[in-house]
Amino acid sequence: MASAAVTAAVSLPSSSKLSSSRASISPSTETVALRAVRPRRSHVLTSRRLVSTRAQVTTETPAKVEKVSKKNEEGVVTNKYKPKVPYTGKCLLNTKITADDAPGETWHMVFSTEGEIPYREGQSVGVIPDGIDKNGKPHKLRLYSIASSALGDFGDSKTVSLCVKRLVYTNDQGEIVKGVCSNFLCDLKPGTDVKLTGPVGKEMLMPKDPNATIIMLGTGTGIAPFRSFLWKMFFEKHEDYKFNGLAWLFLGVPTSSSLLYKEEFEKMKEKAPDNFRLDFAVSREQTNEKGEKMYIQTRMAQYAEELWELLKKDNTLCICVD
Repeated sequence: MASAAVTAAVSLPSSSKLSSSRASISPSTETVALRAVRPRRSHVLTSRRLVSTRAQVTTETPAKVEKVSKKNEEGVVTNKYKPKVPYTGKCLLNTKITADDAPGETWHMVFSTEGEIPYREGQSVGVIPDGIDKNGKPHKLRLYSIASSALGDFGDSKTVSLCVKRLVYTNDQGEIVKGVCSNFLCDLKPGTDVKLTGPVGKEMLMPKDPNATIIMLGTGTGIAPFRSFLWKMFFEKHEDYKFNGLAWLFLGVPTSSSLLYKEEFEKMKEKAPDNFRLDFAVSREQTNEKGEKMYIQTRMAQYAEELWELLKKDNTLCICVD
């Protein structure tokens, strides 16, 4: 088979432009030049003699290497159910978890899966709301972070739970607009069928080091994956794993009436006072010593030195969800 020699000139970005958490190299299209040329000899001068070298690149297609997903090693399943053939579960429970005077409604709901959607903590499921859109087509799915551990709220691995805020707003024309899927879900009655897809997305597997420190930052319904994680840590017993480290949760909301799963988290704190820390940041009601509104970063600043010492350790993880 004929061969073609290929030369390339690539300009790489300086190291200062690389992200410390995920370095990526993207050569500019203006600085990359690839051209086919005739094979020719080049000379390399060594310390003692002149050596003739010849470089060639064949045009043969390399053998395809099948990638082995690390998720398979952990038993993680993705996309078992897709929009064209969703799983039909039933709403078992749907309850509002914010007070009546809260700025907006948030609901906690549980759906039956009969174990057919084997999700892991941190993953999401899709929901296809009933009805059709303005073009007469079925509504598209919306993704929601799962709020229950892999065992589910009932501990039998046959349910999945969601934490959903009802979306209602007034547009520029003064019209009240309701989010299609969030209102469909928040209005569900127990016994109603629901079309589900997934599971999809990144999972939150327990750290291999049972003594690790996990710092979690969440706002509003961003608490969902952390609830699933914390249930596994403190409300469940597993033969192959016991968390002995520190889980530190920072939860931000606008008002105290908007605090989600407050009673559950306080029970966890009572159950494992040495392993679970809980700090709320209520922006419209709390301030710091300077009179500034209490957001998550404001609350964290009060523990700056302690957090910095934890973050310097190799077994400390920090997870943020909004």
